[in-house]
Amino acid sequence: MKKIILALAIALPGTAFAQLSDSAQRVVRMQGTVNFRDVGGYKTQEGRQVVWGKVFRSADVSRLTAQDLSLLEQKHIHTVIDFRGVKEAAAAPDHLLPHTDYLLCPAGSDSLPGAAQMAEIIKNGGFLEKFYGNTQYLGARYKPLFQKLLTLPASESIMYHCTGGRDRTGMATALFLYALGVPQSTIEADFTASNVYLQPMNRQMFKGLQQSSGLDEETIRKALELKPELLHSLFDAIRKQYGTVDNFFEKELGIGKKERAILVKKYTES
Repeated sequence: MKKIILALAIALPGTAFAQLSDSAQRVVRMQGTVNFRDVGGYKTQEGRQVVWGKVFRSADVSRLTAQDLSLLEQKHIHTVIDFRGVKEAAAAPDHLLPHTDYLLCPAGSDSLPGAAQMAEIIKNGGFLEKFYGNTQYLGARYKPLFQKLLTLPASESIMYHCTGGRDRTGMATALFLYALGVPQSTIEADFTASNVYLQPMNRQMFKGLQQSSGLDEETIRKALELKPELLHSLFDAIRKQYGTVDNFFEKELGIGKKERAILVKKYTES
């Protein structure tokens, strides 16, 4: 991973590379998954810092080992939100600690295309832009996470995930960091870092898509890579429908001024 990060130092903007450079502290090294990250450490616009060790994001956690579960225990992760669809989750059930408070939030995920459909979708173009610009399922998918964040005991931590830990999970992280007042550039850097942290998974996925579609790897990569513009599509769509992002938070997530103040107090520090 260090070699990959150093190789990207020239290619990435300063903010994005700064996000990757703290990977020794941010990335939780798991045997059974990738892209498991601490969401803490980011500076807010008010000069506070998101607390470390309380909120985590990940890819699929169905293959966690005994050592991985020990890490979950050490980090007090006994609350898990799963953004996968019903069938998606049933095909690869989470492997978690006993008595974990597990909640499946499948809104919109059961209608996502499978691997067999992706080749045609890539050829048609614009899939990710449409996905990020669709506000239909945002409230149902993410309200449970924010309500858990409000009531999570001070001694506990929370983790949320999907399959790749990039799109549905990336949107959740973007909304969480936005609620805490983290600058947009930092939110985008965290979001696009999945392009690096998911490289082993992406190589396998791209190879399969090459075989099924006949498209070259570069075309597939460009179609599926995470870009700041995707988050622009997300927030622009929210503003278009709700007027402001704050209105969306209050109406769809149950996070008004009072609740937002609670989140800032719980998950940031001076």
